[in-house]
Amino acid sequence: MSETLADWEKEYARLRSRLEKVGWMSEGHVQNRGPGAGGPCYQWTRKVKGKTVSVALSREQFEWLESAIENWRDLQKTLKEMQQLSRKVLFTTVPHPPRRKRLGKKVLGVN
Repeated sequence: MSETLADWEKEYARLRSRLEKVGWMSEGHVQNRGPGAGGPCYQWTRKVKGKTVSVALSREQFEWLESAIENWRDLQKTLKEMQQLSRKVLFTTVPHPPRRKRLGKKVLGVN
C-alpha cells in the first residue's frame, strides 16, 4: 500500500493530539526496594550533570512519580514518531539534490 501526503498528515495530527493528553511528567526511575530498617523504601534516581542522584520517597510520592515518568516516556516515544514522520515527508515530498544512490531508512532515521 502506497502512503500519500494526506495519510501522513492524518497520522501527524493523531500524534499531535496525543501531546494534548500528556499529564505531569518527570525524568528518572523509581524503585520500590521493599521493607527496610524503618519501613518501606521507595527511591527516585536520575542523572544530574552525569552523576546519579537518589531521593527517598513516600509511597504517595513513589506512585505519583511512577505515573509522571511513564508520561515522560510516552511523550518521548510520541516525539520520536513525529520526528521520523517529519523526515519521511521531507525526504519524500520536498525537492532534493541529485544523488547517486538512494538514501536508506537508517540514514534518514525513519526505520
